[in-house]
Amino acid sequence: MELVFAISDKGGTGRSVTSCNLAYRRACQGDDVAYLDFDFGSPTAGAIFEIVDVETGAKSGGLHSYLRGRVTDLHRLDVWARSDRRDLRAGLHNAGTLVLFPGDRGGGEFPWEPDVIDRCVKLFLRLSEEFEFCFVDLSAGRSHALDAMLEVTSRAELSAMTARWLVYHRWTRQHILAARELVFGGKGVLETGVAYKHDEAVLRDSIRFVRTAVVDLNSPDLPDGPPAQVMWRQDCDRDLQERARKYQLGKSAMLGQTPMDPVLQWREQLITDTDVTAKHIANAATLEAFDDLARGLTDESAWDTV
Repeated sequence: MELVFAISDKGGTGRSVTSCNLAYRRACQGDDVAYLDFDFGSPTAGAIFEIVDVETGAKSGGLHSYLRGRVTDLHRLDVWARSDRRDLRAGLHNAGTLVLFPGDRGGGEFPWEPDVIDRCVKLFLRLSEEFEFCFVDLSAGRSHALDAMLEVTSRAELSAMTARWLVYHRWTRQHILAARELVFGGKGVLETGVAYKHDEAVLRDSIRFVRTAVVDLNSPDLPDGPPAQVMWRQDCDRDLQERARKYQLGKSAMLGQTPMDPVLQWREQLITDTDVTAKHIANAATLEAFDDLARGLTDESAWDTV
């Protein structure tokens, strides 16, 4: 099973909506996919999958309760069967399973004691018998859950699993700096991982950055504006490219990027083929970006060390 951890240092990066769309696209491509909402402070993946009953987490029996040993049966929802969105309910021909494991409503962050770590290891082992992909959506910043996942993935019991770390950031100076600090800074992913006996080079090679809501300066839909504004946008983009290269977030460290899209900006939902080809509310480039990112998760050339 592939473990895909979604992290970001800031909120508002599009981490959750992009991760949900990647899980959806992998399921559409035929894989059996689990989605774990470990954003314990705000477990809202249910809203993106449009399952009203768990828009802000499960009323009981969610991941909080399970990991803390309060319940033994984990709350799970078949997205194809339980989504309130009509074009998701029937699933897709030849699609794999897509199952959401929500957090608890109002659960909040909590310390990960050794017994909680053990339960999480056993949970991943259990899921590996059923699913090919497990997406784990973590709270923004250096959360208890991020620290715990670095400890969990260092355990020998999970050595057969491939762990990928996707670091989401918007295409701004502040977000580039924040993403750099989350990975390379003090008590960041690399430093914390090494403290848990991860091999630094192996861990570094398992990390890729995803730029979100990137404006395409060559798009015909982008208003020209005054000449000075056009030049300023181009200067800003060049500056961001240079900063990303300088801070080790350049193209060789990227898995991909998603464009600015009105549906993601206004609704934060799964983007289906119907949204592009029939409803015409989402852009084809956005769907292609999600497809490319989803395929890139198992494209070893995208993870080769440069």
